[in-house]
Amino acid sequence: MLAIIGILVVIGAVLGGYGMAKGPFAVLYQPAELVTILGAGFGTVLISTPIKVLKQLGRMMPIIFKGSPYTKATYIELLTMQFEVFSKMRKNGLLALEEDVADPNASPTFQSYPKFLGNKKAVTFFCDSLKLLIDGTDAGDAEHIMMSDMATQQEEGALPAGVLQKVGDAMPALGIVAAVMGIIVTMQSLDAPPEVLGHHVAAALVGTFLGILVSYGFIQPLGAAVESIARDENKYMQCMMVGLISSAQGASPRTAIEQVRRVIFTTERPTTVDVAEAVNAIKSRV
Repeated sequence: MLAIIGILVVIGAVLGGYGMAKGPFAVLYQPAELVTILGAGFGTVLISTPIKVLKQLGRMMPIIFKGSPYTKATYIELLTMQFEVFSKMRKNGLLALEEDVADPNASPTFQSYPKFLGNKKAVTFFCDSLKLLIDGTDAGDAEHIMMSDMATQQEEGALPAGVLQKVGDAMPALGIVAAVMGIIVTMQSLDAPPEVLGHHVAAALVGTFLGILVSYGFIQPLGAAVESIARDENKYMQCMMVGLISSAQGASPRTAIEQVRRVIFTTERPTTVDVAEAVNAIKSRV
């Protein structure tokens, strides 16, 4: 939602300032310049980006406009889920979780946590990591494996943001290309009246204006937003890893989830009271 508001603010500020300067809005409507800049920009994306990264970018775009799913409520659910899993581990042993991790969607334990189940990456990471512990992998070795997985996912998550940033960097240059094309058209009309020449020159300058605006007003900020969401996703994975390793090393469920709580960014971190209330609500199940 903030992304949509930001886009509207950028457009409103630019057009508002232009209007205050008594600029003629009709001159800004240059379809040929838009086709050149946006079309060439899209072409550079196709040339430089593998299809798997394009698909990843496509999945990220709706999230940008909805806002990051990693909110305080998401983390309260994660902490509660981990408390239930760790309590089951402590009470019945790791083997008691074998069926849960084999089919998490059918697990009575996980079905109570829709935000977690809706995050396929998180479910895969948590269940695969839990399988390591069930199979007898040492906690230190399991932590190393999880960190390697997180590093790979972090690198992979940075790719869509990199695409947008590179295209954003190219947009001013593509705006110059559009402007040069406009000047070429202008040179064909040197014998035209001054008002016609002025219109052609203005149209050419609009190309440069649009290239810079699209770059720094839209594409670069969208790239930063994608990068921020990828960072939030990696933090969520880190919370799962910290909890699993803490529990595997013998910490009580409450101690393990407190360690997890301290890892969460302070802007989304629930208070101890929030966590206690959520945990107390599920005590009858554990």
